[in-house]
Amino acid sequence: MGSFRTPQPDALLVGAPKAGTSALHAALALHPQVFSSRPKEPKYYMCADAPPPAYRGPGDAHSQQEWIWRREDYEGLFAGAPGDAVRLESTPFYLYLRNARRRIAEELPDAKLVAVVRDPVDRAYSNWMHLWSDGLEPVSDFVEAFGCEQERIAAGWAPFWHYRRLGLYGAQLEDLYRHVDGERILVLRYRDLVQAPVATLDRVCLFLGLEPGLVTEIPRDNSRPYVAPGTVQDLAARAVRVGARAGAYLPPQVWRRASRPLVSAMQWRGDTTRPTLDREARSALVETYLDDIDLLEKVTGQRFDDWRGAEGKGAFASRVTP
Repeated sequence: MGSFRTPQPDALLVGAPKAGTSALHAALALHPQVFSSRPKEPKYYMCADAPPPAYRGPGDAHSQQEWIWRREDYEGLFAGAPGDAVRLESTPFYLYLRNARRRIAEELPDAKLVAVVRDPVDRAYSNWMHLWSDGLEPVSDFVEAFGCEQERIAAGWAPFWHYRRLGLYGAQLEDLYRHVDGERILVLRYRDLVQAPVATLDRVCLFLGLEPGLVTEIPRDNSRPYVAPGTVQDLAARAVRVGARAGAYLPPQVWRRASRPLVSAMQWRGDTTRPTLDREARSALVETYLDDIDLLEKVTGQRFDDWRGAEGKGAFASRVTP
């Protein structure tokens, strides 16, 4: 008979949003030695054994109904795990939030953490595109929306709206390394997931104590089709945002079903080819990250010279040869 194990994760994918964590989780979940949580992204360590903050951005109140904040509910996610399985959950906001980093360090002293980092401008652009294509982002210009961050934070919008700050990996990892032994942290690059998936999966498996070679493919990430601004998009998006406010008082599955026709109306002419961020705009945004990229290189010992350039690397689909 095996010894009792507290029902909790042995490994967490802690970040970053829009950097391939969902795709990596989906791949690892196929490994026969992994038990993955359902939902994949419980957000437990973003809370403090209390309901999530009353965030006020479009769709926030509806979304946070799905957060798992009670300890017994969180432990219940892992109660059915086989005794020898590596128990996994993936909430990409853990790396970003100081309180989440501290809770994980204190409550999971043996867990291994995987952070996937992506060119911060590309990541922010993908983040904006995700919310825009879902009808939640009210600003049709990415650079303008990027510039709204401080006022949105002051207004209480949830972390997914923090386009710039989510990409400050240097500061985030520096703090994480202060509280978690470096041997328990693996920092990956998004480009490695895309360009060398088999080798990257084996690297992750070895880090987590899993047998390598059993999972050989990383699914494409969850990109939305691009939705061009226009009358149909504007009307449908307004309806989505109004409905999301009303949906805060309904079970999440009810609003999800009700909103599907609205989102489909926006996306039916969507193009999977996203417009490229122009060089001038990208260069201006890169400037806001240079100090943090320097810090990231110092903290990780890796080089990120390619992030300092005026050319973005594009979305997952544009990087992968069919």
